[in-house]
Amino acid sequence: MTRNVRHTARSRAFAMARVLATVSVVAGLGGCIEGAPFPSGRSPFSMNEVGGLTPGQPGTTAQTSLIISDLSARRSVLPSSGPYAQVAQAVLEASKGSAQAELRVARLTARAKSKNWLPQIGPSLSLTSLGDLATQLVLEQVLFDNGARKAEREYAAADVEVAAVTLSAEMNDTVHDGLSYYVSALKARDQAAVDTRAAARLGEYDRIMRERVKGGLSDMSEARVLAQKLSEMQALTAADNDAAATAMAQLQAMTARDLSGLSGLSEFDLPTPAPDPLSVKQAEGEKARTIAEAKMARAGHLPGLSASASAGSGKPNLGLSLGTSQLLGIGTADTLAALDATQDAAGARVETARQAADQRLAALGAKLRAAQAKEARDADVVAQTDAGLKMFTEQYRMGRRTLMELVTAYENFAAMERAQVGLKYDIALIKLEMAREHGILVNGSSI
Repeated sequence: MTRNVRHTARSRAFAMARVLATVSVVAGLGGCIEGAPFPSGRSPFSMNEVGGLTPGQPGTTAQTSLIISDLSARRSVLPSSGPYAQVAQAVLEASKGSAQAELRVARLTARAKSKNWLPQIGPSLSLTSLGDLATQLVLEQVLFDNGARKAEREYAAADVEVAAVTLSAEMNDTVHDGLSYYVSALKARDQAAVDTRAAARLGEYDRIMRERVKGGLSDMSEARVLAQKLSEMQALTAADNDAAATAMAQLQAMTARDLSGLSGLSEFDLPTPAPDPLSVKQAEGEKARTIAEAKMARAGHLPGLSASASAGSGKPNLGLSLGTSQLLGIGTADTLAALDATQDAAGARVETARQAADQRLAALGAKLRAAQAKEARDADVVAQTDAGLKMFTEQYRMGRRTLMELVTAYENFAAMERAQVGLKYDIALIKLEMAREHGILVNGSSI
């Protein structure tokens, strides 16, 4: 029994030695694989380990992703202090977005694909015709694959870029939504204050009208019209108060902080020139991923060469295999032509995304300039109307104007004042939308 045990131990030792020798032989062929360990200019990592690796590790390069470098270099246009900064920090702290998890998955995948040029090893079990179970350790090394492994690395790197852009867009959307709720609440709150003053003034006019009806100086038709105007103004006041409360409730739902005490706007300017919109960077990342996927598909239709070695109970076996992963057919030529056209199609999608982004930004820019011009113009108009209303009131007291004429004049003034109060908030909302489009509501270093 002891002799059999020693014999078995020696056999296992010899088998292990053969396996190690086979690994050395096949691993030595790894330098013959087509393409560098990482495609030029498209490493799945950056200086802050975006792809899960750091430059200097075996099998890596010091090259970084241009898209991720661009995202990292972006700086938020929001002031470092003030109400905007507090809202932005609060909503980001409470954010539960999924894009961060997706980026981590893409990074880990890219890290795994970065080693796909190394030999692969695994066990093999087979049952012979005599009923014996044969076990072997199989080692395979791709020598020539028409760039398939390199395309896999490019695809994984592009996938990291797309995930990074998605995360940046998600964080910018979160900050934009929080600030939009905040600004909308301020707008509704200030307009409600205008409505309250107008309702109080109309209430005073309504009291005068009732006294005039009692004295026979006015009829009930005028009183009913004035009462209707007062009811409409009170309803508008309630609607604005409800809008302010709703916007603040939506903001509170995005964060665990109490932001009800915040007030006022924060001023900021958009940079010139501004960075590319995030939708364009997303299209660029998807273009690279699509092209890499087409390369992998094309390589599957072309013959590849690989070396394999196996070691087990017998002596090691070395061999070469030549073949394709996809069977050839009558439509293979058209399939390859379609794959070649993928690059042009992906480039066209980038240009389409850029054109669409330019159109959105041009529309927002025109809307911003119109709102700013209207704010400056209407401020003078409101001031002049206020002065005219005071003169109109004096004329009413002297009996040269009727009460209903005064009511109509004040109603027009209140509507103009309410619209003027909301303009600065409309301008703030447009600027926030433009900043979100460019992806500059959040510092790139925090993504």
